[in-house]
Amino acid sequence: MPELMVEITPANAQQMLIDESHQRLVLVDFWADWCSPCKMLLPILEKLTREYAGQVLLAKVNCDEQQAIAGQFGVRSLPTVMLMKDGQPVDGFVGAQPEPAVRALLEKHLPKPWDTLFAEALRLFEAGDVAGALQPARGAYEESKQRPDIARLYAQVLLDLSRLEEAQIVLDSIPMIDQDSDYERLIAELELKQQAADTPEIQALLEAQARDPDDMNTAYLLAVQYSQTGRAREALELLIGIVRKDREFRDGEARKTLLDIIRALGKGDPLAAEYQRKLFALMY
Repeated sequence: MPELMVEITPANAQQMLIDESHQRLVLVDFWADWCSPCKMLLPILEKLTREYAGQVLLAKVNCDEQQAIAGQFGVRSLPTVMLMKDGQPVDGFVGAQPEPAVRALLEKHLPKPWDTLFAEALRLFEAGDVAGALQPARGAYEESKQRPDIARLYAQVLLDLSRLEEAQIVLDSIPMIDQDSDYERLIAELELKQQAADTPEIQALLEAQARDPDDMNTAYLLAVQYSQTGRAREALELLIGIVRKDREFRDGEARKTLLDIIRALGKGDPLAAEYQRKLFALMY
């Protein structure tokens, strides 16, 4: 684990106050031994520093011993707390503050959980691991309450994996005010993939299904075609309908195909979980 707290001296000031702030937040506590409010504040700063487990460095500046450093930061009263990020002070306060106020200050500048997931998804996607990017992209999208820039990355991942119905849902969630040129590109890509997904085989099976909606054999063949073109939800819906009518259709082939699609979607996939529950309810 990275160092949590450090006493600042002229020898380490550049490294710990400036250089380190490019890697994580640095909480700088300007204090003195004669300052009673400083002694009230310090346990709060130390507690929160431990709680954030390496995301924050607490840098303590004894102003009686390090007057030059305090002067460089323009400190005029104690305690003074500054928050350093990317080499610059970005926030702070003067005087003792209660724990909720200090926590709110840190939370405002610490990366959110979805930012970490988003960064991981972007790294994997740019490295060519589109399948690996799916789970962190989905997590970032859900935890951020569908933040538009995250939604666009998630939609791109889904498109590259030919999960077109889900990509459509994600793109539909983006508010009009955030429908920029990247969004328009994604919509155009979705439309092209949707057109390509309507293969002649699918069109012929849809026509046969329209003539005889109760033909389970046609429904099964259509589900197989859907699964092969990335239309997982449509395939699963057809297959669950077949199993609902006949659990042993084609000697259990419909049920097996349904389970194969669920497994291919991967553990933790919401679509897989949804149809796993439906199948479980039918079977038990």
